Amino acid sequence: MTETVTVAAAELAETPGTPVLDVVIPVYNEETDLGVCVHRLHAYLRQGFPFPARITVADNASTDATLQVAELLAAELDGVRVVHLDAKGRGRALRAAWEHSDAQVVAYMDVDLSTDLNALLPLVAPLITGHSDLAIGTRLNASSRVVRGPKREIISRCYNLLLKASLQARFSDAQCGFKAMRTEVARRLLPLVRDGEWFFDTELLVLAERAGLRIHEVPVDWIDDPDSRVDLVDTARKDLLGIGRLTRALATGALPLEELRRAVGREPLVPGVPLGMVGQLVRFAIVGVLSTLAYLLLYVVLQSFTGAQVANFLALLITAVGNTAANRAFTFGVRGATGVVSHQFQGLLIFGIGLALTSGSLFTLHHWAPDAPVQLELFVLVLANLLATVLRFVGLRWVFRNSPNSARRAAVSTRPDAETEGGAR
Repeated sequence: MTETVTVAAAELAETPGTPVLDVVIPVYNEETDLGVCVHRLHAYLRQGFPFPARITVADNASTDATLQVAELLAAELDGVRVVHLDAKGRGRALRAAWEHSDAQVVAYMDVDLSTDLNALLPLVAPLITGHSDLAIGTRLNASSRVVRGPKREIISRCYNLLLKASLQARFSDAQCGFKAMRTEVARRLLPLVRDGEWFFDTELLVLAERAGLRIHEVPVDWIDDPDSRVDLVDTARKDLLGIGRLTRALATGALPLEELRRAVGREPLVPGVPLGMVGQLVRFAIVGVLSTLAYLLLYVVLQSFTGAQVANFLALLITAVGNTAANRAFTFGVRGATGVVSHQFQGLLIFGIGLALTSGSLFTLHHWAPDAPVQLELFVLVLANLLATVLRFVGLRWVFRNSPNSARRAAVSTRPDAETEGGAR
């Protein structure tokens, strides 16, 4: 497969005039529909599309005459090229065509042309201008017009609801066969995508979203192909496996998403305000409120047995360990066992600052008011903890400044280049 794709890439490089858009049509045993599709798309691109465009037919291991039809079309029409793969899988076909494209923007659409071609320019325009990184057609927008059976409608909506529940996806339609991406983004994002079949789209979008890339959505007019040969049961099984695998990878921090974010330039808008800091502050505040409540409860319980200073030390120590663990995973997104001991040790050093502030506050209070009631002690401790919390946030941002990238780089360096899943739908 590698040799075939390399030859195709060389042929593309020899084409005079670099296109702005490369539209890929992945096909498997589509000898009947391919000619109609390519002629219709070619006419549209030549007559009304404002940017130079190429059509790439990506044949993935067809067993009928699809490859021969594609080669005849390439010989007949200017701006039509063919990429052939020896293994099945729409994801593999798209990966091969997109990674080797010399266009500014790469896109794909299904061979049945279910989507109205008038949506193509709104799809790719934000990518050409650099405003967005990816663009998808959506059949689930209120302004979309869709003609398809109730079975497929229910399956599609249930699948997207599952993605929202399991992977916190915010895009509306994962599997609409009408997507585009800036090529420079594709070259950085595609090596992280493991699936080579129909979960490819979902994995691509989830990773892009988690990396902070901008996804543009276009409501489409869609007429479903009644002759679809998709094995729904097998596809659903593989999609569920893909969701589980991707959930684990995200939970363990096994993906260099922060590096991707920096590489494509999605940096802070306001100088001096680090990207994601507002969200970190909110999550840190939630953890802080829960930690403070736990600290005060422990202090009240222990104070009558151990005295104020010992109760303060024990309550602060216990909640500091839990606070560091919670902020590590929840606030800063650091998962997995790598560096956990080091992080807790550094967290305890920061705990020492909080201990000094709170113990010093209690010492001062008892020096000036030896008989101060526990309510006054709690008031003084809350004020001291507020100052300690600010210092703790700054300290933890320093502790976790590089940890996600280090863990993810280690995981990616041991990942196979691709899976060998078979089949396409």
